[in-house]
Amino acid sequence: MYDLAIIGAGWAGFSAVIKAKEAGLKVILIEKDKLGGTCLNSGCIPTKALIQSAKVFSLIKKSSRFGIELDNPRINLSSIQERKERIIQQLKKGMELILKGVEFVNSPAELISPDQIKINDRKIEARFILLATGSKPMELPNLKFDHKKIISSDDILNLKDIPNSLLIIGGGIIGCEFASLFSFLGTTVSIVELMPQLLPGQDYEVAKKLEVIFKKRGIKINTNTDATKVNLLDYDLVLLCIGRIPNIHNLGLEKIGIKLEKNKIFVDDYLRTSIANIYAAGDCTGKIMLAHFASFQGTKAVYNIINSCNPKKVEKSSIPNCIFTEPEIASVGITEQIAQEKNLEIKINKFDFLGSGMAHILDETEGFVKVISDIKTDRILGASIIGPKATELISIFTLAIESQLTTNQIKEIIFAHPTLSEAVSETFKKNYGI
Repeated sequence: MYDLAIIGAGWAGFSAVIKAKEAGLKVILIEKDKLGGTCLNSGCIPTKALIQSAKVFSLIKKSSRFGIELDNPRINLSSIQERKERIIQQLKKGMELILKGVEFVNSPAELISPDQIKINDRKIEARFILLATGSKPMELPNLKFDHKKIISSDDILNLKDIPNSLLIIGGGIIGCEFASLFSFLGTTVSIVELMPQLLPGQDYEVAKKLEVIFKKRGIKINTNTDATKVNLLDYDLVLLCIGRIPNIHNLGLEKIGIKLEKNKIFVDDYLRTSIANIYAAGDCTGKIMLAHFASFQGTKAVYNIINSCNPKKVEKSSIPNCIFTEPEIASVGITEQIAQEKNLEIKINKFDFLGSGMAHILDETEGFVKVISDIKTDRILGASIIGPKATELISIFTLAIESQLTTNQIKEIIFAHPTLSEAVSETFKKNYGI
């Protein structure tokens, strides 16, 4: 009998394995598809690899601004795809090395009972089970993937040719990242979003700023628009990316009585399902679908399994959200809109990257830092950034919220000059803030 059986080898399952291995548990990892799950194979890593190639191409095209003359730069999509695959395989080899000594089974898994799992032609027993089966792209009832004309975010990663025109249905994180990517590659991009703004849930000013930048770049944006009323024949490709749904089918969940809630696995504050010895982590729980949060959940689930008599709640208000558009966007904590809904007394500080020396050096001055703080305590409650290296800079505010730091404490920190990180402290200085 195993101490722990983990179903799913994405970021939640893989992080759980590391924790279980450190604790000396006899663990088995089961994955029906590829090691690394969505993040490594069809999500974070391949998407950002393609985006980086597009950014390099964009930088080359404006090299004359830096005093460098380059003639006729061109895109070799097959080479870009080969680089993406090399990165995936290199990271996968690293994961395989970490898994050394852990039994890994490449097979579908089905729960037979609370402590039995069917894999291939065998049955195994485990004292505890962790479900980390991830998520998949969502379809619309009247708009399904045909994987040719109407494609998913998985399909678009493996294109052999750059489309002349691309309609993106869904102006959320995935849609905006691909819009930014393909606009740099020369595709005519259109976005259709049902909600009043791009990036629903993000700070309104940030979303509006991105919309302005996108429009300058020639990206057509239609918010408050129902995709079913758009003529799909006008486009070479249609990317449907309206969100993701948990992978919960064919696992035998209903057979053994695991509670589901709105097509996701129900878990309590300790990541326990409705069956005491079965836990769940990552996207299959339908909470915050981010790889780094899935990793956090996976680790905490194993901690609670080991310390089942004294478990810890999985609570976090400081989960960074990163969007790899150009310019980048990142946020953590609450937005101005959420603060208003909660009737919080807040102060807003902003700093425009036009005031950053390093932003000028990089020729990336579009964007700003926006910080929400509590008027009474001066503590930082949230931050949103649109601009160069926003996805790196947000970590400073994540730490600030986690450590309950005040704006005055951040203001007193000495940041190196000239750097983009100076924008963090300059946000709170009256001479520079806007």
